[in-house]
Amino acid sequence: MNSAIPEEKMKVRWFVMRAYKSERIAEEKLTEKGIEFFVPKCYVIRVYHGVKSRKLVPAIQSLVFVHACHSEITDFKKQYNFLQFVIWEKSTGREYLVVPDGQMENFIKVASCYEEDVVYLNPDEIDLKKGTRVRIHGGMFDGVTGEFMRVQGKRNRRVVVMLDGLIAIAVEVHPDLVEVIS
Repeated sequence: MNSAIPEEKMKVRWFVMRAYKSERIAEEKLTEKGIEFFVPKCYVIRVYHGVKSRKLVPAIQSLVFVHACHSEITDFKKQYNFLQFVIWEKSTGREYLVVPDGQMENFIKVASCYEEDVVYLNPDEIDLKKGTRVRIHGGMFDGVTGEFMRVQGKRNRRVVVMLDGLIAIAVEVHPDLVEVIS
């Protein structure tokens, strides 16, 4: 290991990044380099020249989650500059927006089920205080933890998985599969 690189820059984390109007290129280049990433997607109906078709497109424009160490991403960015870190202001200064591994695993498990009735929400659209902390046992979302709550515009209660301050995703789950946790 190179002693010139601080240990913090060598830690593998889920970085939130933007690939402005180039998600497809980001996916190709990250795959070529063997860097793990996730782009949340959903199906939409598009009409081209009067013909309707169902397409899988990014759910949030330009959002890419990259699982790598900081130095690996900066090396990648030297060659491909279309990928930008998302930075947020904190009282301690500017920091890269990073998602904890556990939250990201839950989010990927839910967001990867394109055929399900998955709803993407802004964090300010939901009040997590009204929800009950739960874990799902069985089914395709086995092991996912989130908040069991009502989502505006939806009939049944749903499990909401939140990426702190960034995005939330809600999916309907049969109540028999839900265990309340503290």
